[in-house]
Amino acid sequence: MSDLPGIDEALALVLAHARRLPLEDVAITAAAGRVLAEAAHAVIDLPPFASSAMDGYAVRAADTPGPLAVVGHSAAGRPEQRAVGPGEAFVISTGAVVPDGADAVVPVERTTGEVVVEEVAAGENVRPQGGDTRAGDIVVEAGSVLGPPQVSALAAAGVAVVRCARRPRVAVLATGSELRAPGEPLALGEIYESNSVLIAAQLEQSGAQATVFPPVADDPAATLAALERALELDVLITSGGVSVGPHDLVRATLAELGATEVFWRVAVKPGKPIAFAVRGDTLVFGLPGNPVSALVGLELFVRPALRALQGAREPGPHYLPGRLAQAVPRNAQRDELVRARRDGDQLAPLSGQDSHMIVRAAAANALVLVPRGDGDLAQGSQVSYLQI
Repeated sequence: MSDLPGIDEALALVLAHARRLPLEDVAITAAAGRVLAEAAHAVIDLPPFASSAMDGYAVRAADTPGPLAVVGHSAAGRPEQRAVGPGEAFVISTGAVVPDGADAVVPVERTTGEVVVEEVAAGENVRPQGGDTRAGDIVVEAGSVLGPPQVSALAAAGVAVVRCARRPRVAVLATGSELRAPGEPLALGEIYESNSVLIAAQLEQSGAQATVFPPVADDPAATLAALERALELDVLITSGGVSVGPHDLVRATLAELGATEVFWRVAVKPGKPIAFAVRGDTLVFGLPGNPVSALVGLELFVRPALRALQGAREPGPHYLPGRLAQAVPRNAQRDELVRARRDGDQLAPLSGQDSHMIVRAAAANALVLVPRGDGDLAQGSQVSYLQI
């Protein structure tokens, strides 16, 4: 059995060092993707008045069934000022104020002539004031990630500004003398640098602000200068240079700059060489250079750390349940994240699972967690996966 930390142990070490960043006020129009630091309360009742759920006629239920005289019109934003009296009805639009005296709305399709209505019960098709929430009620709890439904609910409840932790400022630095920008001609032995694009896209999804540094060659002085600048931000993510080869300079250079390594290598495949260090309040992730290894490290450790820095109640990773569409061999020493294509709850592993095969990974929409062990994990086995 491997003596390296497993996924859960390594994640716990990361989260123990991820302290929430300072708070700031954020306009609700710019709050999507942010994490709420304090519970947000409704400013008003919602709906703020009794309103119609249908286009039709506002009536007194006691007057139905029977003919009613149409004497007014209540439209959304233009309420009728007088009350509905006995034997009377108002034309009313969806969302409009139910006028005083009326206690029900009859849909237009349930009426005939001038205006004969069917029987209706009191309260029918009326949205009561405060039926969704009352002023002062909690709309969204602290620690919640604000998605479209949450920001919509807050805006509807009159919340104009929310309190959030500052977005993490993250430096992204790829290392390797072989790296070239896409579009440049490649010499023998050179490859296009893709990890910075991968990392920056992940950071955007995680609510962080990325600063992508130019790739640095495998040169001690250049590596030292680049890392020194990058360590000024909240988080530093490097790719490459964390293994044991003669040109793997990142870990030694970080130590030279005063970073304390918390762990190096995790019992996971791909992504075993990942390093995690801290310098002051700066978190440092040394991701392997192979793109799929970097992807796994981002999902398992970096994304949860970024959410924790923003105060998320459940920083993740967020596994979902599914079933294997075919048998998968297990690794005796390491948990494995297998790229797969999800169809419903069925997860079909892709061919080509080597950690450098990022093009094969582009067809995947799931990372299936295959726990370490002997033998195969059988077809139909229930498993957990990360959506990618």
